[in-house]
Amino acid sequence: MKNLLQSSIGRLRIIGFLEGTSLLILFFIAMPLKYIFEMPFLTQPIGTIHGALFLLFIFNTLSVGVEQNWKFKDTTWKVLLACVIPFGTFYIDSKILSKINN
Repeated sequence: MKNLLQSSIGRLRIIGFLEGTSLLILFFIAMPLKYIFEMPFLTQPIGTIHGALFLLFIFNTLSVGVEQNWKFKDTTWKVLLACVIPFGTFYIDSKILSKINN
């Protein structure tokens, strides 16, 4: 974990994990509680946290893309797309981000 915090790729991987986890909590816990069980108390805080992590992931992806000289059409768009698909950030982490040496 300490090694991940020392590089921009590592920080992006951590943010991706947090963003992906918040999306899954929002989709599979907070929203069913709201719409099926009429218990909306989690959607506001989880939605706010997810929104902040989503923006942080996007800004960090663009920053790392510039820093690492990623070609947008080859890598950056895939990483950006991953944050809107459930489990996408986990897939991108295993297929792209974990393989980049920094």
